[in-house]
Amino acid sequence: MEQHVTPCEDAPPPLMYRVERPVFDEAYLHTQLLHPRERSPKTIRQRLAQAKAIALSFLPILTWLPSYPVKEYLFGDLVSGLSTGVMQLPQGLAYAMLAAVPPVYGLYSSFYPVLLYTFFGTSRHISIGTFAVISLMIGGVVVREAPDSMFTIQALNGTSTNTTVFIDTEARDARRVHVAVVLTTLVGVIQLVLGLLRFGFVAIYLTEPLVRGFTTAAAVHVFISQLKYLLGIQTPRFSGPLSALNSVTAVFSDITSTNVTTLIVGVVCMVVLYCVKDLNERFKKKLPVPIPGEIIVVMVSTGISYGLSLSENYQVDVVRTIPSGLLPPAIPDFSLLPNLVTDSIAIAVVGFSMGISLAKIFALKHGYSVDGNQELIALGLCNFVSSFFHTFAITCSMSRSLVQESTGGNTQIAGLLASMVVLLVVVAIGFVFQPLPQTALAAIIMVNLLGMFKQFRDIPALWRTSKIELAIWLVAFVASVLLGLDLGLLVALGFAILSVIYRTQRPVILPLFQAAECTGIKIFHSNSSIYFANSDLYLNALKEKVISAAVCVSDVELGVTHEVVAGGGSQNHLDVQGNGQVAETHTESDSEETRFLEPLCPVHTLILDWTPVNFIDSVGAKAIKLVRDLISTRRALGSVQKCNITEQICLSVM
Repeated sequence: MEQHVTPCEDAPPPLMYRVERPVFDEAYLHTQLLHPRERSPKTIRQRLAQAKAIALSFLPILTWLPSYPVKEYLFGDLVSGLSTGVMQLPQGLAYAMLAAVPPVYGLYSSFYPVLLYTFFGTSRHISIGTFAVISLMIGGVVVREAPDSMFTIQALNGTSTNTTVFIDTEARDARRVHVAVVLTTLVGVIQLVLGLLRFGFVAIYLTEPLVRGFTTAAAVHVFISQLKYLLGIQTPRFSGPLSALNSVTAVFSDITSTNVTTLIVGVVCMVVLYCVKDLNERFKKKLPVPIPGEIIVVMVSTGISYGLSLSENYQVDVVRTIPSGLLPPAIPDFSLLPNLVTDSIAIAVVGFSMGISLAKIFALKHGYSVDGNQELIALGLCNFVSSFFHTFAITCSMSRSLVQESTGGNTQIAGLLASMVVLLVVVAIGFVFQPLPQTALAAIIMVNLLGMFKQFRDIPALWRTSKIELAIWLVAFVASVLLGLDLGLLVALGFAILSVIYRTQRPVILPLFQAAECTGIKIFHSNSSIYFANSDLYLNALKEKVISAAVCVSDVELGVTHEVVAGGGSQNHLDVQGNGQVAETHTESDSEETRFLEPLCPVHTLILDWTPVNFIDSVGAKAIKLVRDLISTRRALGSVQKCNITEQICLSVM
């Protein structure tokens, strides 16, 4: 019987894939990609959409305010705004002392910039306003441009011939306010221009160890500057290199004239503030809002000063005049600009770097993004516009930002409410703080420096992880303490850049070990780019670790010279010079017997692993080509069985 075999009906049909890709010729690439035709004009709807996108990027408040969830966010923003505003008041008064201007200007600087940032900022949680480091940098410039010696007046003592020298504080303070305002205007212009030019990346050059070392040094400067207010003694304010040492020397040379009452009030305020901050830290999960230690100290010390007449009876320095209301806008005196350019650049960069670093921390924690370029624009507008209303330069405050975030703040509505609290005090009840002792403000400043002084803990941590970053931290700290914040920042930046050059110039170069060792194959790995500064080191390491097993090289002390006999008597000298330049010279040899080739080496294949290499310049490419040509020549002469040095890579970078 004849059997018929039929295929299984359940068998699935074979899968078939059809891939179609357009074929691009040179004409298409030239006309469509490299030089596309003129696009059709945009429609009105497209232009409106583009204008809307630009407006939303320039005014970030328009992206979240229309959809603001009132029920979910309003209560948290209300509590956060009131808490931050209560904290903003004493810090504004205190940091004005650091800026060497009357305390009321600290309140102005706590109102206008905060109000503006609500509309232009992209961070939902940072608290804009006065900050110790920036205020101290401003104070150094202000004292340099308007020192006490410019305003000394000599007066006769009655009918005697003796004269008394005193300082016209009213004229001095007016001049210092003008300097601070012009400096702030220039800082705002610089930040605004950098933001419009999309230079938000400049903050990456201020590495974290540099910033932490710099801010720790700034904390030392701030602490030293407040010693005279804590002790109640009169010493001049110094600026420039060695200003910290000069200030300490002046304080201790006049320490016998310490006002005991002033010292007692200041120490008690410091103890109370420290205890309150410790309680807030210990019970932060149980407390609905942090205890406002600063405002408690301000209110209590003001009441005691007023009740006991500390100023008249015990010669305790107080804030004195705080005018009610806001001053009318005025145009700054731009004749001061030439002397302030360098300082304004330093303040602009430091202020932005601190603001964007803290903004990114909160954005990462709460799952949103911040725009570095828009942050530059926002800070620039805050400083530039506010300077016409008599403010000094601002940035975000770490302590206030933590309070604003931890008390339930969700948006900059909290910052808007905080600015309203400051406005209420300035307009209505500013006179209440006139008896406030300056030593209480000094105590607030000193206790708030505690977080910065904790950055000394970075030293052992960096010692264990990265010696180079530890060196950056120490250089930033020591240079900023001894040379001042402006020159110290410049030195720290220069050292950080040199450390990058050092690390790229001396890369880690080693052969890679394979899981299964293949006889005659070596893989050579370098963790840095190859350029003029390290090309000779790269060749030396390549010769030492790998090539010495494959080819013969001849070293010369003044350079690395690879000598190859190339036929009839011609000799190629391939020199890597001390400056990283590679030169090829040809000399004639009398006989071929003057040079000998080494016996056959065990390595026949050499692979260069360039995975971490970001770039290679012409000097580096010539050095790699030198190695390739050297091995190719020796292979032709029979010294090497086979050599594969990824020639296509060497050729592609030429």
